[in-house]
Amino acid sequence: MKRFNLILVGFFLLIFVCIAPLHAYDLPAVNLGFTSFLDGGPPAGPGFYFSQYLQHWSSNDFKDHNGDAIFPSGSGVDEDLNACISLTQVLYQSDRKLLFGGKWGVDVIVPMVSLNMDYNVSNPNFPQDNSTGVGDILIGPYLQWDPIMGKNGPIFMHRIEFQMIFPTGKYDENKELNPGSNFFSFNPYWAGTLFITPKFTATTRIHYLWNAKNDDPNRNFGNADDTQAGQAIHINFATAYELLPKQLRAGINAYYLKQITDTKMDGDDVPDRKEAVLGIGPGMVYHFSQDDHIFFNIYFETLAENRPQGNRCNLRWVHHF
Repeated sequence: MKRFNLILVGFFLLIFVCIAPLHAYDLPAVNLGFTSFLDGGPPAGPGFYFSQYLQHWSSNDFKDHNGDAIFPSGSGVDEDLNACISLTQVLYQSDRKLLFGGKWGVDVIVPMVSLNMDYNVSNPNFPQDNSTGVGDILIGPYLQWDPIMGKNGPIFMHRIEFQMIFPTGKYDENKELNPGSNFFSFNPYWAGTLFITPKFTATTRIHYLWNAKNDDPNRNFGNADDTQAGQAIHINFATAYELLPKQLRAGINAYYLKQITDTKMDGDDVPDRKEAVLGIGPGMVYHFSQDDHIFFNIYFETLAENRPQGNRCNLRWVHHF
C-alpha cells in the first residue's frame, strides 16, 4: 500500500509538470476586499487622511481554468499559501470644485507584502514565492462629489479615481508569486454609497483593470520576449446596518474578480489563463469619532479559476487630521 501511494503521488506530480505552463498568476495585486462599507465618500469632509490596512490571505486549494483542483485529493502535495499584506495610505481631499462639481483629491498607497508558499513534497516546477518586499505603489487623482442630502441625512455619495499602479515592487522572473508585477497598470474605479434608509446602506466600488507589457516575464512563459496580462473587472460590494447610533455598523461584504481578455505572449493570445474569484463574508465598521474608524472584514472565496482559492481577513484603520 505504501508503495502504491508513492506511485500515485509521482503520477500526480508528473501531471502537474506537464500542465504547469497553463497556470496563471498573470494579474497584478488589486483591491480585493480592502475597502467595503461607506466607501462612497470620506467620513469627515476635506483634509488629510491616513489609513493603515492589514490583510491576511491563506489558501490550500489551487484551481485550474475549469475551477477544479490542480492537486487532487490524495496527491500528497498539500499546497499552503500565506500572504500578509500591509498597505499604508495617505490621501488629500480638497474643498475645491474642479470638474462637474467634483472636488479634487489625490491618493497614494505603499504596499508591503510577505509571501510564504509551502508544499508537502519538493518540486522546483511548482509555483514559488519571492518572500517579503515592497509591492507596487498606487497613485490616483480623483474627484469626490458632495453627498446628496435628504431630510433625514445623506442619500447618496460617490467618487471616481484614476488609479495607476507603478512597477516599483520586488520581482523575480524565476518566481510566480511576487510582491511586484513588473509592469504598469491602469486601474480606475467608481465608488458609491446609497443610504437606503439612514441606518441601512449599500456600497460598491467597480474597477476596470488594464495592464501594460511585462518585458521580463516569469519562467512559465519559457523564452518569451514579453507578456501582457489580460484586462479585468473587479468589484467590491457591501451592505451594512447601523446597530449602535453613530458607532457600529455590521453587514455582508464581498468582492468579485473576472478577467475578460486573454493574456498575451509575444502579442499572441494564450488560452485558458483567465482568472476569476468570488469572496463573501461578514464585516463591521466601528466609529470611535468622526475622525477615527476601524473596519474589519472576513471573506471566504469560491468560484476561483486559474488562481488559489482561500480566505481573507482584513483590518483597516482610517484617521482624519
